[in-house]
Amino acid sequence: MRFWIAVASANHVAIGRAEGFMQVNHGKASPLRRIRPGDLVAYYSPVEVFGTRTPLQSFTALGRVRAGEVYQGVMGGGFTPWRRDVDWFAAEPASIHPLLPLLSFTAGRQNWGYMLRFGLFEVPASDMDLIGRAMQAGEIGAAGAA
Repeated sequence: MRFWIAVASANHVAIGRAEGFMQVNHGKASPLRRIRPGDLVAYYSPVEVFGTRTPLQSFTALGRVRAGEVYQGVMGGGFTPWRRDVDWFAAEPASIHPLLPLLSFTAGRQNWGYMLRFGLFEVPASDMDLIGRAMQAGEIGAAGAA
């Protein structure tokens, strides 16, 4: 099992949660092909609404990738982004700010948002456990893995 942080606006994450999928990097397939069934993914949302600048800076979804391959969805207007199916956990949004000194990719870094610019990156199980606890997601099964 591997652990991933994906980045998208909260309104885009909400669509994926409602429909049981994830997509990253404006619908690109290659990043999603690194993810495997059973992996855990947490979404970080820098903003509430795509295209705005009002910061949210929170984790907004947490789930486990379902069995199956990457596939193309239909969003309309000819946009067919690549997706993976995800079983989303019941979880509450959680600000990243209390976690900054604790997460491996932000601790001790003045430019803590640097890794988030990649849109999808792997983290250790300890980071996923911290995020899961902050989101009040209960036992997510990251401890002791990886």
